[in-house]
Amino acid sequence: MGLFDKFQGLFSGGKRGVDVELRFERLRSAVSGTMSNFYVARDRERNNEIVGVKLCDPEKVEFFESRFKGLNKPSEGVIATSMVHPNIAKTYEYGITNKGLPYLVMEFIDGPGIQLIVQERDEASVKGKRLKMIREMATALSYVHRCEYIHRDICPRNFICSKDMSIVKLIDFGLTVPATKPFMQAGNRTGTPLYMAPEIIRRRPTDKRVDIFSFGVTCYHLLTFELPWPATDTTGMAALHHDTSPAKDIFSYRPDLDRALGTAVMNAMKPNVNDRTEDMESFLRQIKSCKSEFAV
Repeated sequence: MGLFDKFQGLFSGGKRGVDVELRFERLRSAVSGTMSNFYVARDRERNNEIVGVKLCDPEKVEFFESRFKGLNKPSEGVIATSMVHPNIAKTYEYGITNKGLPYLVMEFIDGPGIQLIVQERDEASVKGKRLKMIREMATALSYVHRCEYIHRDICPRNFICSKDMSIVKLIDFGLTVPATKPFMQAGNRTGTPLYMAPEIIRRRPTDKRVDIFSFGVTCYHLLTFELPWPATDTTGMAALHHDTSPAKDIFSYRPDLDRALGTAVMNAMKPNVNDRTEDMESFLRQIKSCKSEFAV
């Protein structure tokens, strides 16, 4: 059985046999993920609209999806196209190329990712904007959870800003699973280690709160340009530190941070899941009164 045939069922409902070289004028490569390559292109079938094209590694996708054999897991394309929210990047189309590669066509957001901002410690880009950014990030994740999915890879890399920094959008549903018991069993250790909840690496049952933990670490990184735990190890073992050593208090880096905001971020990344913020609506309530990311 060829790769094309293997993905017929997995990408049911998507287009098949698309010639991406003929259809898209590749403009530039962008960030590559663990299971895919992403590039910016002109889509000749969409009136030359500039789009993002994601080409997935079929072997890696098949390996990931094989964890859920028999559970009727929706594909990334099915999940992504169902997400309709102003703070989530639109996915227009998905399917399989004529070379057997799973692909997605999505909205192109012409701005920096939060990953680049924190890596470059770009204070000028986010000064006075972090609180609004965090609210939009939280709103996007709250929507995903209301749709009864767990994103499973909340991290700075998966939030992209518009060029004028007026809006933030969540991307990448490659690791996303339904928030139902069969998909929350111990053993699925996927995610980005520096932002990963300890129950994942400890092979414990999971729920939506793994996203809340990762969201808290992401916000901490955005607010301070530092990580709450030492980042000497970036493998999966990095998450072992998240329940064996205390996180550095966010106010030690930013004593001028709004108390409600800083406290909400620290509560979101509590190592013990039962102590952690219960849901994203609770997080949004905790920061509702904040006027600025820093005390005024």
